[in-house]
Amino acid sequence: MEGIIENANVLVTGGAGFIGSNICEALLDQNNKVVCFDNFSTGNRENIKPFLSNKNFELIEGDIRNYDHCNKATKSIDLVLHQAALGSVPRSIEDPILTNEVNVSGFLNMLTASKKNGIKRFVYAASSSTYGDLETLPKTENNIGKPLSPYGVSKYVNELYAKVFSDLYGMETIGLRYFNVFGKNQDPKGAYAAAIPKFIKLLIDHKSPTVHGDGSQTRDFTYVKNVVQANELAATTTNPLALNTVYNVACGTSTSLNQVILLLKNFLVAYDTRINDVQIEFAAARLGDIKHSLASIEKAKNMLHYQPKYNFLEGLKEVMPWYWKSLK
Repeated sequence: MEGIIENANVLVTGGAGFIGSNICEALLDQNNKVVCFDNFSTGNRENIKPFLSNKNFELIEGDIRNYDHCNKATKSIDLVLHQAALGSVPRSIEDPILTNEVNVSGFLNMLTASKKNGIKRFVYAASSSTYGDLETLPKTENNIGKPLSPYGVSKYVNELYAKVFSDLYGMETIGLRYFNVFGKNQDPKGAYAAAIPKFIKLLIDHKSPTVHGDGSQTRDFTYVKNVVQANELAATTTNPLALNTVYNVACGTSTSLNQVILLLKNFLVAYDTRINDVQIEFAAARLGDIKHSLASIEKAKNMLHYQPKYNFLEGLKEVMPWYWKSLK
């Protein structure tokens, strides 16, 4: 059935990570055999702990920077959902070489190994950072600006390599440009944590969240279950015109960081009324950050039949009990 992956051997790279583990969970629920390929540099063993006793789940510990590891992971696989990457704009600015090794060389290793082992469909995580300094809103797939960070460069290079492999070798590739994903299994710790789990953890601890800039910057926050849906649609589409291209994966709405913190407070005071008194702190804007981000999702709607199942508020409402239980 289009839109649902069933009875397939699926490789999820970065399967112990935030998005990858949510994909693994959905695929196991749909009677697939799932191979999780992860080196645990950013992935978390706790994310896949519930799957280890499942006979349809296999863990391969390895690094996409190692071609032999990639070759091993792609054997006897029907489909690759490539989520492995080294995220974070600030981290890429601090260490562009490592970002390139993982996101570019690792990506090329995975493409090459997949081609060698006869994998026809390769769906990969692209990024909204590809839009760079483009100020036009909403962001449409065929109009991008100049990258603002090594991370943005690396994710755009992924798109170029995927298109070349499609043209030269006949592989079916689809890139999904994720916009500010949040949800279960997202890590609030570390300097490079995403905004929403970091803000929630600080609020739970009665500490002031720090907003870089004045808080008016906007993002198209996307619940992780929408991302899982988009991966499945990309993996199962039978429309030849939908292949060998990229799609925005978002909700098509934007929310400022100031609004986000107010919403988080409104949800969290149900657990702890003292959270309402926590104040926001402001700091200088960060290098490489995009001021405003809003996606057009018309292409994904038309070509993949993507329709977000959750808007921002619905996603927050569903995941908030998990955040509270996991982060308090």
